[in-house]
Amino acid sequence: MRQLPETDRDAIRIAQDPHFSRWLEQITATGGCSHPVHLSGSTTTLDGTTGEILCQYDTRNEPGERLLVRCRNRRATVCAPCSRLHAGDTFHLVRAGLLGGKNVPTTVRNRPRLFITLTAPSFGPVHRTGERCRPRRDRGTCEHGHPLGCGTEHTANDLLVGQPLCPDCYDYTGHVLWHAHASKLWDRFVIDVRRRLASSAGLVQSHFARHARLSFARVAEYQKRAAVHVHAVVRLDGPNGPDDASPAWGTAELIIDAVRASARRVLVRTPYSPAVGELDLHWGAQIDARPLRTNGDGPDDDAVAAYVAKYVTKGASETGAGTDYPLTTWTDIESAPVSEHVRALVRACWRLGGLPEYAPLNLRTWAHTLGYRGHILTKSRAYSTTYAALRAERAHHMGHADNPDTVTERHWRYVGSGHTPGASLIAVGIAEDLATAREIARGEISHGGRP
Repeated sequence: MRQLPETDRDAIRIAQDPHFSRWLEQITATGGCSHPVHLSGSTTTLDGTTGEILCQYDTRNEPGERLLVRCRNRRATVCAPCSRLHAGDTFHLVRAGLLGGKNVPTTVRNRPRLFITLTAPSFGPVHRTGERCRPRRDRGTCEHGHPLGCGTEHTANDLLVGQPLCPDCYDYTGHVLWHAHASKLWDRFVIDVRRRLASSAGLVQSHFARHARLSFARVAEYQKRAAVHVHAVVRLDGPNGPDDASPAWGTAELIIDAVRASARRVLVRTPYSPAVGELDLHWGAQIDARPLRTNGDGPDDDAVAAYVAKYVTKGASETGAGTDYPLTTWTDIESAPVSEHVRALVRACWRLGGLPEYAPLNLRTWAHTLGYRGHILTKSRAYSTTYAALRAERAHHMGHADNPDTVTERHWRYVGSGHTPGASLIAVGIAEDLATAREIARGEISHGGRP
């Protein structure tokens, strides 16, 4: 035993525990979560009329006197099982806003709907994929002596893709500050789209909500150059949201015109800084707006929902744009496993975060995401269902929902998280088994149940 690795010794110890079967049930119930939360406490269900105890659960009867629950981390690099579940919830959340379901009427599929993409502006030329990266007839160099062009045909996996041609010319300050204000820029963009739609329809801008409602779900994605761009599903409804038909003047073409005009117009000004000045931040020149059509002439609804769900589960480290954990010291920055381009962005966050005029931006706190402070996925209230509703529906399906005629008393406290080395090894095996079972079931469904 002593010659075995620590992980193997720990796994054998767990397997020999008298409560191993119950512990295995708990791990399976979490889907093989990589970093489960440990809770201690009890739940008592009482009859709402008589006060009789109908059901009682207490962790004192569990292995280690604790209950394991999912960590619910969306990042696949942190916890693949929970990330997969989150991606599924995101798919249904976005799809419900496109095709209906989950308490959203199916008539929404007949509303004007768009899939739009907004990009960050250029902060300096970077290497890119294509036939030739940045061909130039002359062989000029910048003031720092770096070539102004690149004639190489980069593959998608080339480490140079997304890296600046000249790091000294690249506007790292503008890049970081744009990230810090990206959410505000999106908010102003949505407001401006509503105003433009009102003006195009001959309405007073402040009366737009009386005639229509613009709903959306948007996801932020890091590009190869480590700059965020935004994908969004946009839908126009009547004033009461999904239950109301959109006004006759609300066409997809009208919304596309408003989206393009607003994306070119809106800007956010940074606070004045003696070191930086005042910057005008705006969207990039690349704007894409495509109508989603029920007759198949446009992007497929399910494909759009799957596309959004895929990017929600990607962490910063997976896209090569930052890390999935906070960087709290300068030493953390220098030792982080990132490219020199990303490291320069993190250093810019740290440097600018020390200036008092940028203190409200919390740039040092968000240095690991390169200054971006927004949620990866956001949606308007009336777009579709919520994550909470989807989780409640899953709990009801599994028989964990509360009965309205009963009273439930809960007393819980956090007592830890994670796995021991041996437990982690067993959890990985359970997660793989569950994933394999899902693939087999999916294959049987696609073949109509035939082997």
